Amino acid sequence: MKSFKITLLAFVTLTLLAFSSDTVKNVNIEDSVVKWTGYKVTGQHEGTISLKKGTLMFDGKTLTGGKFVMDMTTINTTDIEGDYKAKLDGHLKSNDFFGVKKYNTASLEFISVKGNGTNYNVKAVLIIKGIKDQIEFKMQVSEDSATAKLKIDRTKFDIKYGSASFFDGLKDRAIYDEFDLNVNLKF
Repeated sequence: MKSFKITLLAFVTLTLLAFSSDTVKNVNIEDSVVKWTGYKVTGQHEGTISLKKGTLMFDGKTLTGGKFVMDMTTINTTDIEGDYKAKLDGHLKSNDFFGVKKYNTASLEFISVKGNGTNYNVKAVLIIKGIKDQIEFKMQVSEDSATAKLKIDRTKFDIKYGSASFFDGLKDRAIYDEFDLNVNLKF
């Protein structure tokens, strides 16, 4: 009888641990896509940035956290080609924008996650150029993927080039302060 009670207690304990432990899912960086869109008075440009690594944390099927590192050296413009593409890619990597020689990665870490099932509201700390800022966004999660749309104010990370908020007289050469990140994660 004593061994039955010990076995039953062990079974119940292990069962409870199985339901309460967090699961870490590694993001498949090869199949995941981070698209950016930057806006200016006369139009927009878009491209991609590669993830270096990423994880999502779950308690059962409920999203509880996440951490990501983006490889800023992979900034790639996809809406133009040739010399103008090379020039824009180089300018985005320069100190006027992301300064990738010194700051070759950017990171995002979830602070809080609210919601359940498939829709979540996420608060996170974004670090670009060594500067931290808190952002909020919505994330949709399915069984093996997640999507999110983030709007980032670049001036909060000391990226002021072409910003009408800081420079007068730019007229049609002004670049808007906010850019978008559309994220499609596979895990």
